[in-house]
This record gives sequence, C-alpha cells and structure tokens, in this order.
Amino acid sequence: MSQSRIADRYAKSLMDLAIEKDQLEALRSDMQTVKIACKDSQELATLLKSPVVKADQKNKILSAIFAGKLSELASAFLALLVRKGREADLAGVAQAFLQQYNALKGIHEVKLTTAAEISTEMKEGFAAKLKEAMGFANIELETKTDPALIGGFVLEFDQQQVDASIAHDLRELRKSFSENLYIQNLR
Repeated sequence: MSQSRIADRYAKSLMDLAIEKDQLEALRSDMQTVKIACKDSQELATLLKSPVVKADQKNKILSAIFAGKLSELASAFLALLVRKGREADLAGVAQAFLQQYNALKGIHEVKLTTAAEISTEMKEGFAAKLKEAMGFANIELETKTDPALIGGFVLEFDQQQVDASIAHDLRELRKSFSENLYIQNLR
C-alpha cells in the first residue's frame, strides 16, 4: 500500500475519533505541532525511519519531545503508530489530518511567494481578492519570500499555480526569442 494511502487512512481514523470525542480543534493544534517538528528536525525524521532504533526507545523519545505539548489523545495516537511500526509515516499522517480538517471546515490553503517581505495589509488584500475571485469562504494564507522571483508573486492553491513573477516573464521572453518566427530554418 502506498505511503499516502496509509497516511490518509490513519488520518481519517484519527479524525473520526477526534470528532467522536469532541477534540477536533485540540487535535488540529497537536497535528500542526507534530508536522512542524517533523519538518524542522531532520534528526527526528531520521530517527522515525531508522530500523536500528527499537520501538520502545522511539516511544520514549517521542514522549520526551512532545511532553506537555500534545493532548492525551494525540500522545496515545503516537504510541499506537510506534506500536504498529508506522512511526515513519508520522509526518504524512499529520499532513493528511490537516488536509482532511481543512476539507471538513472548508478552509483553502494558499501559499503566496513574493520576492520581498510584504505588509500585513497586502496579505489581507491578497486574501480578500482571492476570496472574491474564487468564492472561498475561509483561507489559510502561508507566505514566504524568494528573491529569485525578482518581483511579483507566485500564488498556489487547490493544486493550481498563478505565476505573476518577473522571473517567469523573463523565462517566457527568452523562450519567445529562441523561437524566432521570422528566420526560416534552412535544411
């Protein structure tokens, strides 16, 4: 079974349990914490994938890392993943849970990449324009900077990308110059 299907199934089970126990919001916060920890720590990701480290040691390490940061339900879920030998899928499960939560609540994840840092007013303006243009009710805006864009922005949402950067325009211009229609190909 593929890793994403496994993560989706565990996330779905966790989502159903969280709804049943009326702990959905707390679990969302917990899964964000887990996702950030797995993303920011290469050592943690390596540990979770290591076949050399025994399950009980992994369980102790995860308990120490997340002590006081996770709810009882989330801690029990991490222990279950380790017991089932699925701890390597932890980051994927956390990501799948957050995606399913967003789908349930009608929240659209939007990534905005700009060449330079933008103000809060501009972020709110982007969110308002996107809500109006796409009919989104709720938007979760994530911003980052990439100086290689030179100027403009790249907007990603719902598996779509809008590239309004100067770097993109320059690539298109370079491509159009390489395809000169006025010079005949002699062969």
